[in-house]
Amino acid sequence: MMSNTKISRRLFIARLAATLPAIARAGADPLTTVDFRGSLSARDYGIEPGAVDPAAKAFDRMLRDASSRNLPIFLPPGIYRISGIDLPENVRIEGVPGATRVVYTGDGKFLNAAGTKRLSLSNLVIDGANRWLNDDQPGLLTLRDVPNLRIDNCEIVGASKFAIWSERSSGRLSDNTISGAAESGIYAVECSDFEIRSNKVSDCGNGGILVHRWTKGHDGTIVAGNRVARIAAKGGGTGQNGNGINIFRADDVKVSDNQISDCAFTAVRSNAGSNVQITDNHCLNSGEMAIYSEFGFEGAMISGNLIDGAANGISSTNFNEGGRLAVISGNIVRNLRLTAPYTEDGQYFGIGISAEAEAVISGNLIENVPLWGLQLGWGPYMRNVNATGNVIRKTPVGCAVSVVEGAGTAMIRDNQFSEVSSAAIAGFRWAEKVTGDLAKDGAADFAHLAIGDNQVS
Repeated sequence: MMSNTKISRRLFIARLAATLPAIARAGADPLTTVDFRGSLSARDYGIEPGAVDPAAKAFDRMLRDASSRNLPIFLPPGIYRISGIDLPENVRIEGVPGATRVVYTGDGKFLNAAGTKRLSLSNLVIDGANRWLNDDQPGLLTLRDVPNLRIDNCEIVGASKFAIWSERSSGRLSDNTISGAAESGIYAVECSDFEIRSNKVSDCGNGGILVHRWTKGHDGTIVAGNRVARIAAKGGGTGQNGNGINIFRADDVKVSDNQISDCAFTAVRSNAGSNVQITDNHCLNSGEMAIYSEFGFEGAMISGNLIDGAANGISSTNFNEGGRLAVISGNIVRNLRLTAPYTEDGQYFGIGISAEAEAVISGNLIENVPLWGLQLGWGPYMRNVNATGNVIRKTPVGCAVSVVEGAGTAMIRDNQFSEVSSAAIAGFRWAEKVTGDLAKDGAADFAHLAIGDNQVS
């Protein structure tokens, strides 16, 4: 058996060597004549690289034929200039990585799916050429109601709005490179059990990866292993733009193992997202808050993140809007600053970790923050906050805790404070420091505080 196998391979190689010169003499490039077994080739429909098909009639005919026959499509290397494509119910298109380029010619719609049952795009360069899109086309790829969506190993550039707009869909976006979108790289709205993995998203105008819902509810998206960099906030505002990964009204979302840098506002921002997990992310040089869980959420696990460079580190706040129930543990927060992209009354910067209600803050290391290491509560908005086992150093106030009338309970124990220039623990009425160092003087005057066994050096 082994001998026959070897002979067969030798014969195959010999025949291939004999065939390639004949192909070359016929004027064909052997690399571009390769096809995927069982697939339709664009050349079968007279679609040649470099040709312009403004009405996309041949391309559309190929798509519909492949859909009806349940066959994939192979696009050989080259540039395909098309526009106005409505994808049929079953589409699988594959190219050659880095060599098959599909370019939008600019008639208001590029690749649009509405009710497509299965869509798979692989190994393509998708180029929007920064051309105009209709009002009903928010994305270079506008994909609505696609229950089986897969886009992988594609490069998507030149989107004049969103690069990928995925609405009410399920599936997976993985190993794609997205850059230069005028709005955001990926926008997943009202999706369910979606996966956004191992993509590179960079140099976008207003956002990196957005997971949103129109009404608050279960979403279940996993955002993992992505690299997000250089996200601007050209649309302005105080946080709705400029975020690397943004969760809005989407519950049960997991954001983990992402590398996020140089975002105008926040690396990971969860607004009204309950049961969110934000774990093991690397957040560098955020313009405002590095990690936010805010407004109308119940349940946030924020752990194992490394934050280096931001205006504020981690915030689990807005108890006045129903924001509560968080565990903030095992994070490193360092090298913060007092300035952010905007100034606003009542907004303070240079704070390591903030929490307000039903929160455990433990095992974190906070270093080199210019205002407060920990902020517990804000005015009367504090209830059941536990800060234990943290290491806080190089900050004016190690822990700022609310002593306003009506504030709920807080426990501050077994923390280590080092190089705190004003106080290890101090009571605040809103932003005003009104006590001495409670780590030394005790909290006998404040029945709602339990302070003890902290080390100050």
